[in-house]
Amino acid sequence: MSTSQGSHRAGRRGATPAVLPGPAAPPGLSVHEQPTQAAPLVVPPSPGAPGTVPGQGTRAGARRAARRRTSGTSGTSRASGTARAAGDGLRRLVPQALVVAFLAGGTTAFVADDKAVRLSVDGVPRTLHTFADDVGELLADEGLAVDGHDIVAPAPGEPLADGDEVVVRYGRPIALTLDGRSHRVWTTARSVEEALRQFGVRAEGAHLSVSRSAAISRHGLVLDVRTERAVTFLADGRERTVRTNAATVREALAETGITLSGQDALSVDPGSFPRDGQTVTVLRITDSRRVREETVPYAVERVRDPELFAGTEVVERQGVHGVRRVTYALRSVNGVQGRPRRIGEEIVREPVSRTVRIGTRRPPASVSGADGLDWGALAACESSGRPDAVDPSGTYGGLYQFDPATWRSLGGTGTAQDAPAAEQTFRAKKLYVRRGASPWPHCGRRLRG
Repeated sequence: MSTSQGSHRAGRRGATPAVLPGPAAPPGLSVHEQPTQAAPLVVPPSPGAPGTVPGQGTRAGARRAARRRTSGTSGTSRASGTARAAGDGLRRLVPQALVVAFLAGGTTAFVADDKAVRLSVDGVPRTLHTFADDVGELLADEGLAVDGHDIVAPAPGEPLADGDEVVVRYGRPIALTLDGRSHRVWTTARSVEEALRQFGVRAEGAHLSVSRSAAISRHGLVLDVRTERAVTFLADGRERTVRTNAATVREALAETGITLSGQDALSVDPGSFPRDGQTVTVLRITDSRRVREETVPYAVERVRDPELFAGTEVVERQGVHGVRRVTYALRSVNGVQGRPRRIGEEIVREPVSRTVRIGTRRPPASVSGADGLDWGALAACESSGRPDAVDPSGTYGGLYQFDPATWRSLGGTGTAQDAPAAEQTFRAKKLYVRRGASPWPHCGRRLRG
């Protein structure tokens, strides 16, 4: 008898077989068969165990004990009736009639409670006789304990009738790794292929760690499934899509025939799991070096000189720039050059610092015989009052247009245009004391207003 027939018969009695929901499937999995939620049944002692009676503790067991007591009483009555029949015919007939009536009633009740049912446990069917009133009592009598991961149809509380079929399918734990993600799930399937169908996992083109036909024991198993996925690689200006069940991006790349060399890399971790629809870029990397000479600026050293008037600066040594050789690392990714990275340098020529003497001497306030003259008017005429003025020939410079020889003869250093205005006026006064206004043939008359 099939399960549907047993359920139909149970339906006629007004009871519907119940299949309660089982454990949730892993995210993304659809479970087509879920186990019945039922409280664990206590398994009674096995028949024949010392000090136990088959069915003891159940209503069926109680009824069987009562029938044994009734059968024993009936046997005793038959023995008494036979003994009394030898002495009195009338007294013999009445007890026999009573005994026959009593036995007939007990036999009728015994036959009515006995049921022939079909019990299928994990696909193994057998037919048996039972006095159980419902499915739960039948399972207890047979020593079958079930829990929330198992399927029982009809449900344990459903009444049991002659000819019914009871199906028990035990749950089995599976440590499932599906496309790189781990789950712990339960199934009542007895083979890997059946479990995959139950979970809604597409097995075509998939990699399985065990055979599809492998049986799943009550202890469960460990199952690694990698479904077929589409992965696209961009390399050398081309796009290549491969359908693969590879465990890593590196393995999927090998299936395309694309090779990596030198410093080449991928846009994702090569050891990561390739996802369906993923796009991976191959990075062609080229490294090179460039050497360039650069200028090393010279330093300026300033030395205080008490022999020079304050505000006077004299360049004692000209500075010379040095040269250094710098090495840069260059990296190009898919033909695009990145920013150069400095990786080393060496000095080819050391720089020479510039030395400048700075005057600290205070110039004298006056020169006898020249203090009362209009030196401002003379300067305005000679240089428009600019201390750094130089004539177009480059020979004369300063407020009073000294030539270099005259300037040095008056104790000046360098050139007049480099000296402070006060020093230029002081030395002009000294020149006037020596030679009068003749050094300034056109502007000298302005000294006297």
